[in-house]
Amino acid sequence: MGSTPGCDRLTDFRTMKCSGNHHSWKKSLPELKTMAKRVQLVLNQDVSKLGKTGDLVEVAPGYARNYLIPKGIGLVATPGILKQVERRKEQERQRLLEEKQQAESRKTALETVGRFVVRKQEGENETIFGTVTTQDVAEAIQAGTNQEVDRRGITLPDIGRLGFYKAEVKLHPEVTATVEIHVAPQ
Repeated sequence: MGSTPGCDRLTDFRTMKCSGNHHSWKKSLPELKTMAKRVQLVLNQDVSKLGKTGDLVEVAPGYARNYLIPKGIGLVATPGILKQVERRKEQERQRLLEEKQQAESRKTALETVGRFVVRKQEGENETIFGTVTTQDVAEAIQAGTNQEVDRRGITLPDIGRLGFYKAEVKLHPEVTATVEIHVAPQ
């Protein structure tokens, strides 16, 4: 049909020739060299094996163009967006610092009280029936200080007798308080 082999689009019907402008596969060599090998994105959501929300990541252009950007998972890193991300990270850092300071004050309060009493039924030779659980310790702390402590953050030794034991209470990933547990008869 046209002057370009295999072309079915004619632009000039009188001469039956193809202009060739619509052939997207005809790219010049310099254009191919300037195509980006990696694209920088800022993530809006956590992506497994890539990064967390707010992270600046480098990905393949096709992955960014065809998946991350259309689904709203990532944004192209521009100076404005990078400033926004830095502001968010600073706010998050301030919040985490505040949480840590609150945990430090809770630790001081727990260690000031120092000893918490857990009452258990006594058997022979100062043994106890059952065992002292993290829930028992959490309830003793709640009763003694009016502070709620997550029982999953409490580490206890094996307690099978009456007496004094040390327990660790994790209040924050970086703050752990050591308290004394007095297992007493009912």
